[in-house]
Amino acid sequence: MTRDAGTTDRLQRALDQVTSLTEKQELHWERQLGSAHRYARWQDHLLILGPSTPLSESNVPRYLFITPFDSPDYIEINSNDADLGPAVIKLVQAVELATQNEAATDPFAIHTQFLNRLKL
Repeated sequence: MTRDAGTTDRLQRALDQVTSLTEKQELHWERQLGSAHRYARWQDHLLILGPSTPLSESNVPRYLFITPFDSPDYIEINSNDADLGPAVIKLVQAVELATQNEAATDPFAIHTQFLNRLKL
């Protein structure tokens, strides 16, 4: 991917911020039941980090996919990226550490609280 230095810098700062929030446990990542990804909600965006293959399998590329909730636009940053790849791997490490003891969730499960808000 060809991009200017300013764009690379902004993406690096975003990755650093997401990693820092993850390390401070201020950004909560979840693993969807039956999925090879982790996901989080941040600043009205959906973050998808994958795959959840163990870091010991270093030949498996990792990626961070960022998309706003109200738009089909997206950004994907891959661990093979010459400039940002190390930051993606650092984020993967932080997320793995933060979620290692968490059970998978089903984000599409029907919850009573949600049904109660619908006022059916």
